[in-house]
Amino acid sequence: MPAAVLREAAVARLLSLDSRGELSSGHVRLVASVSGVSERTVWSWLSAGRREGRTGPKPRSRFVVTREVRQQLAVWGGNVSAVHRDLVARAVRDPSLGPVPSLSAFHRAVARDLSAGERAGLKGGEAARRRYDVYGKRPATHRNACWEGDHKRVPVRVDLEGSAVCPWVTWFIDVATKAIVGVAVTPHQPARDAVLAALRTGISRQDPYGPFGGLPGVVRVDRGKEFLCRTVECALGAFAVPVDDLPAYTPYLKGTVEALNDAVEEMFLVSLPGYTRRARPMGAHRPDPVEGLLSYPQFVEDLLTWVREWNTGHHPAGLAAGLTPLAAWEADPALVEDVAEERLAFFAMEDDGRVRKITTNGIAWRRRAYIAPWMAGNVGMRVRLRYLPHYDGRIEVFSTEGWGRHLGSAYLAQAATVEQRRALSSVREKKARALKADLKAAERLRKARYTATTTAGAPRPRRTVTSSQAEAEIARSRGVDLAARALPDLIPPREPPASWARPVIRPRRAADAQADAGQESDGGPPGVAGVYDERGER
Repeated sequence: MPAAVLREAAVARLLSLDSRGELSSGHVRLVASVSGVSERTVWSWLSAGRREGRTGPKPRSRFVVTREVRQQLAVWGGNVSAVHRDLVARAVRDPSLGPVPSLSAFHRAVARDLSAGERAGLKGGEAARRRYDVYGKRPATHRNACWEGDHKRVPVRVDLEGSAVCPWVTWFIDVATKAIVGVAVTPHQPARDAVLAALRTGISRQDPYGPFGGLPGVVRVDRGKEFLCRTVECALGAFAVPVDDLPAYTPYLKGTVEALNDAVEEMFLVSLPGYTRRARPMGAHRPDPVEGLLSYPQFVEDLLTWVREWNTGHHPAGLAAGLTPLAAWEADPALVEDVAEERLAFFAMEDDGRVRKITTNGIAWRRRAYIAPWMAGNVGMRVRLRYLPHYDGRIEVFSTEGWGRHLGSAYLAQAATVEQRRALSSVREKKARALKADLKAAERLRKARYTATTTAGAPRPRRTVTSSQAEAEIARSRGVDLAARALPDLIPPREPPASWARPVIRPRRAADAQADAGQESDGGPPGVAGVYDERGER
């Protein structure tokens, strides 16, 4: 027991005995021996208790961190010494503020009144403060009770048709068994199609996706717009699977998938060529050439191989007895709800919502023609379409009768070849570079540059423009400015429709004429008093 707590308890007991007249020297001697002090000290504790009514030591006056000091710490980014210098300077200018404690006392007060998390937050923000928080663990559940999903930008440059890109991976992990159930990779920032593709691979248990899968009890995601779009909600809602939308900037609420994001980088991505976070020698900032990078298909194959190794050979810390995700999945007796493959065939597709006809050119969708061999002999049939989000190379065609029988797939007619797409990409890149150069030149003209100053004064512009140069550039800009060239009086306004209410001018009475004369003498507008509307009101 701490000495201060022991003293308070002992003095309170002695004062109670003293109030009843039962206090003796034996009691004081016993407390002194237990507390490790002399009997005289215990008697002085009793005297202080009788006089002041306190059982502990006399409180010492000390400096306390006030709200103003906390605000100054936030202004100075948690720099305690800078805040102390500011307080000293204020006290010198205004002695009425009172004395300022020493720097060491100020440091002790900040360390005593502010927690380590608060000090870190004042210096590094909310993310730094969270490192000192304590997070509880969710209770253990069974397999498929909850999935967590997330996107991760892969810090590895890969070769995609001659260009270096950093792919994105979208995946879902089972919280109970730590098994990665669904994975989808995109060479750019993912959209809802990546979420739907990963969900479909997660729900399906057919080769090569099994044995993991089935319908989850709930899917836990952050506030990503791809996860919360209407398409994903409808796809999961069709199987009565709710989506748990977590608050923004709370990664600790889905710690399983966040730990997976860190694990894949430490265990796999760091060893690949083109890893962007690799330590480099001093002054070496040039990235690896495209020729030395992995191709996009090879990267996807290697990533899926690592996922299989994670599920079958890795031993996550969250599993008991050193089990692998596969062993934990097989040992879990919870029932797995499977979905028939015919129901998952169009799980990730959106409905066009319109009825179309098959013509001699095929099916028109988005002003382009789609054809297929099965359309022969079916010209004039009324059909409906379903398609993958953000992919227009193929559509699925259904009949309009009953529940909509699947007729087959249709493909884009006259699709561009690989050479044509590469040539088009080259032309677009040249246009983008030209536009970028023009924008940079315009930005240099827009920004005014000033000379360096060594005294407190207005800086001078580096380049001085004459009045004739300014007028010439303004005149040139007016020549291409459509708003400046507009002629508002070129086309006269039309007569208003006859149905509009128009003002009616009635004969003026003598009183109105006198009032008008008086208003004109006061400086008011003439002739206003004689204007009436169709109801006879002014």
